[in-house]
Amino acid sequence: MIELSSIPVAIEEVKVEKPIPSASMDAESGVIVTRPDVVDAKVYKLRSGFVKHSVYITLGYIEENGRKRPIEIFINSKDLTRAAEYAVLTRLISAIFRKSTDATFILEELKGIYDPNGGYFKNGRYIHSFYAEVAEIIERFFQDIGCMPSAGQTPGASAREAEANAPTELKICPECGRRSVKIENGCLVCIDPECGYSKCDH
Repeated sequence: MIELSSIPVAIEEVKVEKPIPSASMDAESGVIVTRPDVVDAKVYKLRSGFVKHSVYITLGYIEENGRKRPIEIFINSKDLTRAAEYAVLTRLISAIFRKSTDATFILEELKGIYDPNGGYFKNGRYIHSFYAEVAEIIERFFQDIGCMPSAGQTPGASAREAEANAPTELKICPECGRRSVKIENGCLVCIDPECGYSKCDH
């Protein structure tokens, strides 16, 4: 009879340390892998006719291989009733900044959103939604950091031309609550004879 002796076997646990990526961007895909601890940023103040309080938009960017690109956006205001909306915009736009090599397409998407209650004139230009104003801030930021060329203003542009291109549908009157406000000579005017509301942006 063969007797098998138990031979103790020492088992050592080997820990394999994964290297921490030093680059903040995947060179092949252009997707930002890790966010640096410190980023440069620009803060813009937006006074909009669509919201009661001023909105502060902070846009962060990084520099890779001598080229600046956006990495995140923060939208803040003391108006807490729109906090959830600002949080959604912050997360979605920041995700686009980090996962897209060219995020300028977001401008067209935001500018394509129209407020159902109509817009207003600001500095001789017709603004059709709050999101279009956010797009203008982002566009200015892109120009400031060199992501896109600065576009000069079209010569001869006036409030009358902007009014001609503005939507002709009536807007809701803040005075009487009826859909009876239209734009005449750059002014918001209620055409209901019982109301007579008028607001000019001169």
